[in-house]
Amino acid sequence: QLKNGDRVGLIGHNGSGKTTLLRVLAGIYEPEQGKVRIEGNVAALFDIVGLGMDPDSTGYEAIVVRGTVFGLSMKEIKQKVNDIADFSELGDYLHMPIRTYSSGMAVRLGFAIVTSIHPDILLLDEVVGAGDAAFIKKAEKRLERFVGAANILVLASHSTDVLERFCDTGIVLQHGEIAMTGKIGDAVKYYTESVRTQ
Repeated sequence: QLKNGDRVGLIGHNGSGKTTLLRVLAGIYEPEQGKVRIEGNVAALFDIVGLGMDPDSTGYEAIVVRGTVFGLSMKEIKQKVNDIADFSELGDYLHMPIRTYSSGMAVRLGFAIVTSIHPDILLLDEVVGAGDAAFIKKAEKRLERFVGAANILVLASHSTDVLERFCDTGIVLQHGEIAMTGKIGDAVKYYTESVRTQ
């Protein structure tokens, strides 16, 4: 059971069930046992670049499609366009098809779009680096505000630094089962020691 203010980190090896659990919480997968009850709007950010980023669409068209996917009205999208454009630093490239973008440019645009929404419940699968050092520093500040605005955060990551920075509770998963739940520092220590002993 998660309540407002919870910041939960999912820890585990590849294939331990982190992404699967996030997808169950997002309603993408049905649970095989039990039920999931969600109160509030959910933003599930598993693919910062992919969803709503048709390579033949312009950057501005991607902003509209992606905003719609996240449940924003056209009025809300229009209010966010300038902020997204400014943050992405893509300028006139936003008028060009995404297929002409470098991978770093596409990540910048995707990151700017997804961090412009304000969900009650935020489900994050890894945190993406987004370009050069100056942009990454700017992106980290925006990510902190984005995460801080969510009532509940569930974050899956292999980075213990990221988990300890954003989360206060940790859940260690092993082969689809919960192996340990506790304070994030204790969960990271448990996971690190279990990796050493394997």
